[in-house]
Parts: sequence; C-alpha cells; structure tokens
Amino acid sequence: MITNSKTIIVSNRLPVKITEENGEYLLSPSEGGLATGLGSVYKQNNNVWIGWPGIEIPENRQAEVSEKLAGLNLIPVFLTNEEISLYYEGFSNEVLWPVFHYLVTYANFEQNYWDSYKVVNEKFKTATLSHLGVGDTIWIHDYQLLLLPCLIRSAQAAVTIGFFQHIPFPSFEIFRLIPWREQLIAGMLGSDLLGFHTFDDARHFLSAASRLSSSNLSDNILSYKNRQVVVEAFPMGIDARKFDELTRTEKVAKYTASFKASLKNVKTILTIDRLDYSKGILQRLQAFELLLQLHPEYIGQLALYMIVVPSRDTVPKYKELKDQIDQLVGNINARFRTINWVPVHYFYRSFSIEFLSAIYSTADICLVTPMRDGMNLVSKEYVASRSSEDGVLILSEMAGASKELNDALIVNPNNIGDVMEAIVKAIGMSPEEQRTRMKSMRAIVQKFNIHLWVKNFMDKLNEVKIMQESLHTRHAVAAIRAQIATAYRKAKDRYIFLDYDGTLVGFKGDIDQAAPDEELYAILKRLTLDPANKVILISGRRYQTLQQWFGHLNLDMIAEHGAWQKYKDSDWKALPLLTDKWKQEISGILETYTDRTPGSFIEEKSYSLVWHYRKAEEGLGELRANEIINHLRMLIADKGLQMMPGNKVIEFKNIEVNKGKAAQNWLYENNPDFILALGDDHTDEDIFKALSPEAYTIKVGSNISAARYYLKDYKEVRELLKDLC
Repeated sequence: MITNSKTIIVSNRLPVKITEENGEYLLSPSEGGLATGLGSVYKQNNNVWIGWPGIEIPENRQAEVSEKLAGLNLIPVFLTNEEISLYYEGFSNEVLWPVFHYLVTYANFEQNYWDSYKVVNEKFKTATLSHLGVGDTIWIHDYQLLLLPCLIRSAQAAVTIGFFQHIPFPSFEIFRLIPWREQLIAGMLGSDLLGFHTFDDARHFLSAASRLSSSNLSDNILSYKNRQVVVEAFPMGIDARKFDELTRTEKVAKYTASFKASLKNVKTILTIDRLDYSKGILQRLQAFELLLQLHPEYIGQLALYMIVVPSRDTVPKYKELKDQIDQLVGNINARFRTINWVPVHYFYRSFSIEFLSAIYSTADICLVTPMRDGMNLVSKEYVASRSSEDGVLILSEMAGASKELNDALIVNPNNIGDVMEAIVKAIGMSPEEQRTRMKSMRAIVQKFNIHLWVKNFMDKLNEVKIMQESLHTRHAVAAIRAQIATAYRKAKDRYIFLDYDGTLVGFKGDIDQAAPDEELYAILKRLTLDPANKVILISGRRYQTLQQWFGHLNLDMIAEHGAWQKYKDSDWKALPLLTDKWKQEISGILETYTDRTPGSFIEEKSYSLVWHYRKAEEGLGELRANEIINHLRMLIADKGLQMMPGNKVIEFKNIEVNKGKAAQNWLYENNPDFILALGDDHTDEDIFKALSPEAYTIKVGSNISAARYYLKDYKEVRELLKDLC
C-alpha cells in the first residue's frame, strides 16, 4: 500500500546549526542525540522537521533561509530575540526546567514568560498546520512545546499526535506549584501517546493528569474528552554502532595515542556535562576532594578530566555556578598538586566527537552523577565506546539510564561519601569484574539503541490509533442512534431498562443531591405515555428514595439491585428468603476503614451495604477500596454474599440480589420485539450479560463492557431518549 502520508517532527530547535559569515548563512549538522536519532526519519520520503533555526533571522532574509532549509526537509519557525528571551530562556528554562528538575527555588513565575510561551506555541501550531496533510503523523518533542498537542488537536480533531518529553516529569506535589499547571496538562493531553524516559516519569504524569484534568485513569490510559491517551516509558538510546566504530578510525586513534602517552601511570576519571545546576558538578568535585583528603595514597596516581560544555552562561544562576566551579577546581589544584601532577584537568568548552570518542575509550572511570536527569546519554556513549570491554561506570540513581545500566556502580549524588566510596571501589576493581559488568551494559546499549527507540515509539503510536478506532466503532454515534430509533419505531412491544446514577443524572459528591430535574421528568413522562413502552427503572438506590422521586410516574421500579421490586400498579415487595443478619459483622469492618479514610461513608440499604468514597482524596479512596476488597474477599464467599466494586463505591449484597436476575424476572414469559438497557457501572454488566444479543445494551461513560455500544455521559443518554420520544 503506497501512501503519501508523512511524519512531521516538531521540536524547539532544528537539527542544524546556522551561522552567519560575511553576510552569508551557513548550515552545519548538529551533534545532539535527538538530531542523530531522528536523522533517519526526517530525511526519508517527504517527512519534515519543524523548529527554530537557532538565531534571529531578519524578515527580509527569511525566504532565503527557508529555501536553504527546504533542501534538507527542514521548516523554520522564525522567532524574535524577545520571544527567545521570554519563551525559551524565560518560561522554558526559568519555570519548567527548574521545577521539572526539582529545584523549585530557582523558578521564576513571571506572567510575561507565560504569555510569550503561549504565543510561540501558537506560532508552532500555525507552521505545523500549514504542512499537515491527510493521514500525517505529528511527533512533538520536549518541554518547550507542552501546549502544542492540544492546539493542533483543537484545529484537527482526528490527527495522530505523539509527544515525547526528554527531561524528568516531577511528582504531583512539585508540579502543582506551577501557576499554569492545568493549561500545561490540557496541552499535553492533546496527544494520543505521551512518552517519557522512565516509568517513574510516566507515573508522575498520570498522577498529575488525573488530578488536574477531567480525565479518568485506568492503568496507563487516560480517558479524556472521549479520547484514550496512552502514557508509556520509552528509554532513549544512542547510535551505539557509530560510537563503537569511531574508536577504530584513524583520527581517534591519533588522539588516543597522545592521551596514553601523556597519562603514563595515572588512572583517569572522566566527567562530561553541559553547564547546569541539575548535573551535580560541584558535588562531584567535593567527592574527589574528599577522596584526596582521606586517601592521600592516590595523590599523583589519579586525575579527574572534567569537560563542561558552555551553556546559558549569561543567565545569572549559570554564571554563578560557573564561578563556583572555577573556584573549587582552583582550590583543589592549589591544595594537592605536585611538581609533575595536577589533580583536576578542567576544560570549559565543547570538543569534536572524535576527541570525545578518544577520551571515552581511554578513561578508566566515567563519573556521571546528575542530581536529576531525564536519561543522560553520556553514560551510554561511554559504554558504547569501550570496545575493549574494560572501564567502570559510576552512575547516579537520579539519571534515567540507571534503570537500564544496573551493572554500573549506582550512587546517590547527594551523598558525597557514597560517590567517593564508589570511586575507591572502581579504582580497585579487578579486570574480570570490569569485563563482566561492561559486557552486560554494552549488550543493553547496543540492543536498545536510538533506532529501536524510534521504532518502539512509532509502533506504539500506531497501536494506540488502532485501539482508539476499534473503540470508536462502538460509540453510539449518530448512525447507530438512528438505527436504534428505527428499530424502536417499528416495534410494538418495548422494554426499556434504565439505571439511575451516572446514567440518567451526573455524579454528585453528595448522593442526596443527585435528585431528578425537570428535563428528566419530562423525558420519562413522554416515554411512559406510549402504551407500547414498559419503562423499568433499575437502580442500586434504596426503594424509599425511588418511591419519593418516581412514585408518581407510570413506570416499574427495581431498587437495591433487585432486592425490592414494584410493578406500576402494585406495592413494593422484597425478594423472598433474604437475610440481613450478615450486615452487622461486615458493617463493623467497614467502620474501621471509614475512620481511616476522611470523606468516605457507609450507606445501609435493606439487604446491602455500600461503602462510598467519592468524597475521599484522589488515590487514598482507591487504595482503601483495594484494601477492603482484599480483606473481605474470603469472608464474603463464606457468607454467600456478593462484593461489587462500582464507580467510587463497593457494594456488599446477598448473592441472590442481582440486576441481571431482576431484568430476566421482568422478561419472564414476555417476548418484546425491542429491548433497550442503559447502565454505567459494574452492577449493570449483569443486565448486559443476561439480555439476548439482539437487545440494545449501552454502557455509559466507558467503553470496556459487555454492552454492544457506549455513550459518553448522561447528557448523551438524554439525547438518545429524546430522539426515541
């Protein structure tokens, strides 16, 4: 099947560097991990990459730059210096970066940063939409564009959008400090698939999204605005083969030979970072200083090669950090150096990939100890460059890579003593142990490389779209509603089973507030006026409540899931042979959980007990519900009872009491030519299963059900019933 659909990659920066020399713009490829990884994607077919070119381009020369970039499948989004200052340096790097790296005190919540962030995300939306064709896939990258998925979705509802975040996602308690948190979550939920480096980040996002939006969470799927959004961890890899092959090139071999000659008998520790306060550079220097202080035998035997790549050093916090590093390096060297040995070799600059390859392959130890890091690819580059299978990696447990490279020496970067002990262990590690550990890590880095990362993400995105489509077929959309209406009109004898809470009315925090309104009364009245209709209200509510609300209407009622029943012209009757002797014991156990769960309460009905947690704190209610289910499972079975987890409730009742049995009871010896049943929770599944396959069974609010179709909410239910009337 040949298709013209393409993949559109969108990120803050394009994968090229633009420089101006003598009035001419020159392009050179970028060395970043993302540029390498997605290089194969955007250069294929008619795929494109949209992003900022990296410098301000005057308006009169924008067409010329666009033309140059078009030859490389690149599309520029031109930003002014003011936008870069407010949106990029401001909101992205003074709000999101520090908060997402758990350094909230560094955050600067300026309103004009946020205003500019919105404007620039709109610019990216315009650029993306102008290149979007039918069937295209959009893959958005990173924290600078959190609003973009929703902006595109609002304009193109059916489009396929993947989003990947390359930095950590903080826990809810930290994330909620951002004043614009709801808008950021809503922006991200415009995606179909959200990817993070680690399961922890995915979990944090799920927690924040389920608390800050109207989404419903089930495992790692958020149901939001009638769409399923999947959240998944995809640990990013590197181009392992490229790093492995580099070590055997002539240029790298030259560098390697000169390193080895200059080092002679000194063991080397390598650290490479961008200048950033999340990287733990000062703490690493302190650990090295402590080592020389407590283990003077290593003086003259060990050298720290520290490469810091310049970054944002005009920003005050970064300039301050650089000054502290300069000072600490100076102090250590002044204190410990000898005539022919310097403890710290410090380079504040970037190097060519060949130089890095040589230093990766010669350093005995690589020290990677960020305070927080999404993945950290330096650790993987070091491992990929060790073709001789020796060397030791010391890795922070706060870096995403530590979840995969668990044969490294894993340390807590805040514990300077811990880091120092790891260096001592690394120095003394036998060649056999080095080889065992390195071999296992190399296998992981080679297998889970950047190409597999891209493939896994894109495969999952397709899978999510197929899942969404398969669920859509069941959504009772206009065509299906018309089909139901036609069958209804043709029928002479109709049975309509209606659940109440969550089906005919929305959920209220207080169960007594969910009383019927005038619109609902009007709908029910019109349904019961048709002599061909038998309307049966089938609810878990107490029969006294149903009598009070609906006793004046011409309909049948089944209360407490079938324990009490009433035909329209007769009185309420209880199911024979029911006992409520069990309630005292179960009630006592539920009381203890209620005392430990603020906001929960017990509702007592004739033959059932209900534990409600709709007012309890999000998460706590679910936790307690699981505890209750585990605690009472055996006891319930012994007593011949049934435990029914529902929507923010758990109900305990006699096993004979069942909505499905009650519905079958009503249909006994009757053969209507039209049956419609609507319900929203676990207890209604019994009806759906009990009815014949020809019956129109509809689940409300969810699409995982034995019912044939689903509707989004009680409003859609009312629309359907009005159509029938």
